Amino acid sequence: MTVNKPKPHRQLLNTRSTPDWPTFFQTLLDKTRDERLKNFYSTPMISGDTPLSEVPFVALDFETTGLDPKKDEIISIGLVPFTLQRIRCRESAEWMVNPHRPLNEESVIIHGITDSDVENAPDLLKVLERVLNALAGKIVVVHYQKIEREFMNQALISRLEEGIHFPVVDTMAIEMAVQQRYNGGLINRLKGNRPGSVRLARSRQRYSLPDYAPHHAVTDALATAELLQAQIAYHFTPDTPISEIWL
Repeated sequence: MTVNKPKPHRQLLNTRSTPDWPTFFQTLLDKTRDERLKNFYSTPMISGDTPLSEVPFVALDFETTGLDPKKDEIISIGLVPFTLQRIRCRESAEWMVNPHRPLNEESVIIHGITDSDVENAPDLLKVLERVLNALAGKIVVVHYQKIEREFMNQALISRLEEGIHFPVVDTMAIEMAVQQRYNGGLINRLKGNRPGSVRLARSRQRYSLPDYAPHHAVTDALATAELLQAQIAYHFTPDTPISEIWL
């Protein structure tokens, strides 16, 4: 399927509720008590007018015990730093973390991580500093922001009694907007057209990206990084400011 390029003057995403992240980080820095979060918020954050070609990104993916951040836990973290020009696979990282609960059969079938894989893994707090250092100063890229944002926030609330906020680019939100623009609306429905799936694998297929085995944190992070590079090549320009796509 051919992916069309929208007119450059029409912004794909509604970012009106996105904060000015450098200013917001200063507010968060003044409020936080945890030294790890202080270091994270004090790392300089790019301004919204930074062109995409100059943005330092890091793709982030979690595997979890389920889909409810208030009841479920993170069990695997994968991340891959990249720019529009280069994916830095050698700087990728992955951590297994202990959810402190038995894994249910459903989640094991999905991600293949078993109780024996996590029983000797550290708690999230033991690796938190390394994770935050890898994210600091970068724009986090995810495929469906509610997983990574809400799970990380809830995990820190339960451990530190304070959460975390960070800017994201959501490749699922971008793909959903693209599909709605070209295949949504009454006329398309009358023609039998419907917006396509925005799952990670299906989204990648539209850009002729290779298939990867799903539900492995660092592989899914790599897949998300590649997808964003393709989406920007098709739907934006290198000069597009990050403020048009960060949330």
